[in-house]
Amino acid sequence: MTDMKTKLSTYTISAITFCVIALVVILAGDIVWAQPPGMPQAPSQAPIDGGLGILAAASGAYAYKKLKGKKK
Repeated sequence: MTDMKTKLSTYTISAITFCVIALVVILAGDIVWAQPPGMPQAPSQAPIDGGLGILAAASGAYAYKKLKGKKK
C-alpha cells in the first residue's frame, strides 16, 4: 500500500515538474523572440496660441492694475 502511495507521489511530482518546465520554455520563447522597442520619435510641438495668449494678456492687465493701484 505504501509502495503505491510512493509511486503516485513520485508521479505527481514528476507531472508538476514537467508542467512547470514546459511553461517556462514556452514563456521564455516569447521573451527571446520579442522585438526590441523602436527608436523614440521627436515629440510633437504644442502650439502656443489661444489660451496661453489670453492668460498672458490677463496677467499683464492684472499687473498693470496692481501697479496703478499702488501709486494712488
